[in-house]
Amino acid sequence: MIDWAGYLQLMLAGALLTVELTVVGAVVAFIMAMAAGLGRMSRFWAVRAIATSYIEFFRGTSIFVQLFWIYFVLPLLGVSISSFAAGVMALGLNVGAYGAEVVRGAFKSVGKEQHEAGIALNFTSWQRTRHIILPQAFVIMLPTFGNNAIELLKATSVVSLISLADLTFQAQVVRAQTGSTLVPFLGVLILYYAMALSISWAMRLLERRVTRGLDGVRT
Repeated sequence: MIDWAGYLQLMLAGALLTVELTVVGAVVAFIMAMAAGLGRMSRFWAVRAIATSYIEFFRGTSIFVQLFWIYFVLPLLGVSISSFAAGVMALGLNVGAYGAEVVRGAFKSVGKEQHEAGIALNFTSWQRTRHIILPQAFVIMLPTFGNNAIELLKATSVVSLISLADLTFQAQVVRAQTGSTLVPFLGVLILYYAMALSISWAMRLLERRVTRGLDGVRT
């Protein structure tokens, strides 16, 4: 008799780790996206070059290879890193590279008249960005950031390759121990879908909150 209740607890533990990877990875991705996206628009050539190199490298190479380099190669160079940190770095850096172009596009889409209005109000460059440009650009970024967060959630399955016990890894354990493929991977589908729906709901809620009062500002 298979103890499905025990295996369910195992998979839920894996789902919890997947949530942790997604949340922490999303924070890293957001920071990198903002830094690289704004870096692409910098007036300094060196900053633009660094931001562009990061974006093109992480968009142009496989996340599998990036994960293996972080987890297996960095220790050879004297950089010790845990499997969880390696997973977070790979996910955050990879998704952040895609998010950087979202940031750049959102800032570029804010009308020129908004910049001119800030100048007319005698705002500094930072004040124009903080109080006028960023609130409008952030609203434009949110739908795509939501999609990126869901893609990051699905990409967490790659960490099973470095024996990190996420949801996919635990499903493979259940399959190996029970001989059943249908039950564990049906559970994986349901849990991933529930987490993706949660992200979509949270992003819609955030979008409604940040758009309050902006209808009269955007043109």
